[in-house]
Amino acid sequence: MKYLLVGLGNIGPEYANTRHNIGFMVLDYLAKKHEASFDTGRHSFVTEFKYKGKHFTLVKPTTYMNLSGKAVAHWLSVLKIPASQMLVITDDLALPFGKLRMRAKGSAGGHNGLKHIEETLGSNEYPRLRFGVDAQFSKGRQVDYVLSPFSEDEHIDLATYIEKAADMCLSFGTIGLERTMNFFNK
Repeated sequence: MKYLLVGLGNIGPEYANTRHNIGFMVLDYLAKKHEASFDTGRHSFVTEFKYKGKHFTLVKPTTYMNLSGKAVAHWLSVLKIPASQMLVITDDLALPFGKLRMRAKGSAGGHNGLKHIEETLGSNEYPRLRFGVDAQFSKGRQVDYVLSPFSEDEHIDLATYIEKAADMCLSFGTIGLERTMNFFNK
């Protein structure tokens, strides 16, 4: 069985450790844990590894957030897998910091990366893992907030939440979406 894990983010050192790049951070953790290195692929950085008999392809789109659907469509096509075997990892302002929520489908919720994926696929029916980054910003400062680094206080628990998100990604591929949601979504 093949699975596609897509971590949303923006390329470039200025975005490296920002809230909006949490998808990249989760995939970086998974790649390091499984001794896999990212190479440049079409519309993305890509790597792969096997875990418990399952084949995982990890994709970090290089198209910037607003055009993430290009990479998603390409890799779904190349891997010849349905969107149901893809998990998109993204930041979510509507969830408290560190809260992780996996869903089978859903709205973009104002997230430009998810909007473009939905437009490209013509559907919002694909699994996603939302990583809460909270909404601690004043009116009109949303972009500055998501493009800023995590606070010192957030860094205390950030590694723990990234590890849990990575565990959820592997669980998605090994025990399935429903069982993973039942076990982790609390």
